[in-house]
Amino acid sequence: REAKLDIAKVYPELDETRTLGEVLLAPTRIYAKQIVGVLRKYKVKQVISGMSHITGSGLPGNLPRSLTNLNAVLNRKSWTPHPVFPFLQKHGNIADNEMFDVFNMGIGYCLFVRPHFAEAVADLLRKQGETVRVIGKLAAGTGRFIMK
Repeated sequence: REAKLDIAKVYPELDETRTLGEVLLAPTRIYAKQIVGVLRKYKVKQVISGMSHITGSGLPGNLPRSLTNLNAVLNRKSWTPHPVFPFLQKHGNIADNEMFDVFNMGIGYCLFVRPHFAEAVADLLRKQGETVRVIGKLAAGTGRFIMK
């Protein structure tokens, strides 16, 4: 409201054809089929160390829930957020840390994969039509989220 955005308006810098309201109401991606495919192919403890569906609370709130004696160290430059996030940040004058605390910033699901298997798991997901990126690593720690 404070940003004076109109949900019935098309903002070309966000989307050429859909209104802001249509962009904001796009359905949540469901990853069940893809994750089941990975888990059927690989035994969880040998290949997949953990996973996290990134919902409310963003990356900092969701990743640590899956970690106990490890820190998630993410490379901020390893992905480009969905265009809606920079749009909202700009028009709402929202700080970076608040954006990451509230939104998933374009990362919908994280798999913690042992390095030796990372490319094979990524290839399997790509064959299912997913965009896959290595966005960080796990390091010894206390369950913290670290963005570099």
